[in-house]
Amino acid sequence: MWIYLWAFYFIPLIYISVFVPVPYCLDDFAYIVFRGIYESKSESVSHSVLSDSFYPVDCSPPGSSVHGILQARIVEWQHFADVVLSEEFLNLGIEQVCSLISSDKLTISSEEKVFEAVIAWVNHDKDVRQEFMARLMEHVRLPLLPREYLVQRVEEEALVKNSSACKDYLIEAMKYHLLPTEQRMLMKSIRTRLRTPMNLPKLMVVVGGQAPKAIRSVECYDFKEERWHQVAELPSRRCRAGMVYMAGLVFAVGGFNGSLRVRTVDSYDPVKDQWTSVANMRDRRSTLGAAVLNGLLYAVGGFDGSTGLSSVEAYNIKSNEWFHVAPMNTRRSSVGVGVVGGLLYAVGGYDGASRQCLSTVECYSATANEWTYIAEMSTRRSGAGVGVLNNLLYAVGGHDGPLVRKSVEVYDPATNTWRQVADMNMCRRNAGVCAVNGLLYVVGGDDGSCNLASVEYYNPTTDKWTVVSSCMSTGRSYAGVTVIDKPL
Repeated sequence: MWIYLWAFYFIPLIYISVFVPVPYCLDDFAYIVFRGIYESKSESVSHSVLSDSFYPVDCSPPGSSVHGILQARIVEWQHFADVVLSEEFLNLGIEQVCSLISSDKLTISSEEKVFEAVIAWVNHDKDVRQEFMARLMEHVRLPLLPREYLVQRVEEEALVKNSSACKDYLIEAMKYHLLPTEQRMLMKSIRTRLRTPMNLPKLMVVVGGQAPKAIRSVECYDFKEERWHQVAELPSRRCRAGMVYMAGLVFAVGGFNGSLRVRTVDSYDPVKDQWTSVANMRDRRSTLGAAVLNGLLYAVGGFDGSTGLSSVEAYNIKSNEWFHVAPMNTRRSSVGVGVVGGLLYAVGGYDGASRQCLSTVECYSATANEWTYIAEMSTRRSGAGVGVLNNLLYAVGGHDGPLVRKSVEVYDPATNTWRQVADMNMCRRNAGVCAVNGLLYVVGGDDGSCNLASVEYYNPTTDKWTVVSSCMSTGRSYAGVTVIDKPL
């Protein structure tokens, strides 16, 4: 059996030629409400515990109690990663666990969380529960996991090896990975369907920046309330940093502190409103690009104080370690990055050698660990804002020498082509970009003479830019910008 699995993993597969709702019972979820999540952190590992555990909810009469149950279910979906670490989860019955892990609404960083939750639950009372493995694994979407994880973790799990049904689910996942991308759509089952988490309220976080020197200030924009508010400041001044939101935390990566390019990395916990230092990068980097691909944080290019960088490194949050991956083909400082379709794109920048701003773009495949050039932009752009919306890559503003741009172009990976879209309302370089609710936001930056406090957004349906009425408290360029889930 296992030789068969390895054959499926390594030998090309000849082309292989939905939703089935899992019934929910409100009563099943009545007691899965919990009253508060508190974070308990060690130096390199974050974990959550439930402060007041699960408790029963009166399900009769209907009305407010039903509302309470629905609210409980929403909390479970949104905080699945925290729920499964609790003792209460380990004490649930099989029906409740199946109901929870079968939900399309789970908010998880990876299907790995669901698999590990199943293994933890079974091992909590292994002699009694191992007979439920097949029933549980029916709801784990193995095809959505990286194949390296399938081979190195799932295949090696004894509980999987001891179940023929589980082996069949694993084979299904292997087949899925061997299919060309366009043919995976034909392989339909509940395990190949993407989960669709509920849209949580969002906040836009703007971290540090130049105003005109490096600052510690951090402010958030509440899209629903349409207002800005201050949150905990950075531990130290930081601008020209990379910024991502990963595993419920905001990471400020590298940058410039006003005197030195730095290797340091700080993470912000929105629930605790607190910053914590994590492992330093291997290289000093400012004006770098940062993005998340396959659960790893990538720091791309930048400037170390003497030269532009082609090197790239990745951070594993579980081990709290950085490691180098394949370098880019071109040195790029003031580079913008984005992830589309499982590939990491590095857009434009400044190479330092030819002393020219760049129009070239390259993409990184983590599977192949290599960078490949793709179609160039129509114009040179250094300090462009880069964002991803509807599986398209946007390059916004930037500059070519003294010329600061308001133009915007968009890349379609399906056709390997760039096209122009509507210009912004004002010229911007070194601005932050993020996508939320079907709109592309551009935050701050500078116009060549002063820092900007304004924000505008692009609507791809109307091909128009609109200035947000509420500005930041201060004009800032080179700030880190990302979108997070609003803490409950």
